[in-house]
Amino acid sequence: MSRKHPIVAVTGSSGAGTTGVKMAFEQVFRKESINAAFVEGDSFHRFDRGEMDRAVAEARASGGNITHFGPEGNLFEELNALFLEYSSHGTGRRRSYIHNEEKAARSGFPAGSITPWERLPHPTELLFYEGLHGGLVCDQHDVAQYVDLLIGVVPIINLEWMQKIHRDRAVRGYTRADATRAILERMHDYVHYITPQFSRTHINFQRVPTVDTSNPFAAEEIPTNDQSFVVIHIRDLRKMSADFRHLLEMLQGSFMSAPDTIVVPAGKMMFAMQLIITPVIARLMAERNAAA
Repeated sequence: MSRKHPIVAVTGSSGAGTTGVKMAFEQVFRKESINAAFVEGDSFHRFDRGEMDRAVAEARASGGNITHFGPEGNLFEELNALFLEYSSHGTGRRRSYIHNEEKAARSGFPAGSITPWERLPHPTELLFYEGLHGGLVCDQHDVAQYVDLLIGVVPIINLEWMQKIHRDRAVRGYTRADATRAILERMHDYVHYITPQFSRTHINFQRVPTVDTSNPFAAEEIPTNDQSFVVIHIRDLRKMSADFRHLLEMLQGSFMSAPDTIVVPAGKMMFAMQLIITPVIARLMAERNAAA
């Protein structure tokens, strides 16, 4: 953690909604006139798409496994180095993973590739990370120690599986069986490298559907916002200092389910996030200015 060079990280698995959260933060940064450096977590994948396909095939052939959740598929050492350097000096390096043709057209790099490393813009006031491993702690690395505000975004597990299957079929051309196999193959890494992060966060946003999701492997449709709530658990009330009375007044249909937990209609998640996060970001900036 660093008063002079704060780091905000949003962590969650693919399809959890972290990209939407990034958009909410962009609005907060614009409103508060904050010059932030943005880093995409998938840019720390060890392999580009073609290399990953070959690595997975080789691992399967030898009875092993490799996923984007675990150390074999990622550059944890590079992510740790970035957070350390930024928290110390406000500098670092990043790159981009080119997911699709739209991003390829903007970047000039082919879809499925990874761009060369480049230095972060300098100076910036804050580093914003969005990806899989913002709260990572493992035997070799402790990324979470450098994060000043750690936010978890995670649907309940059946909904997460439904979203992955739906995305893999629609975007990647997988069969339902292929998508299910991918879920099973990455389960070990999910349990050991993804879920523990949500016990280190300062706040978690968990989407919960109100329709039957008992068998996510057979579901055809993803529950809509009107069919879902978001459970917002503020794990560190000293850091977040949320005004729950104000939130209940502003967020129609919300209610408290525990002294540190508010439940809101899913369609109001981004608004709720802005209400909760804006004063925290303002405090980080005030502390940064005082330390400068």
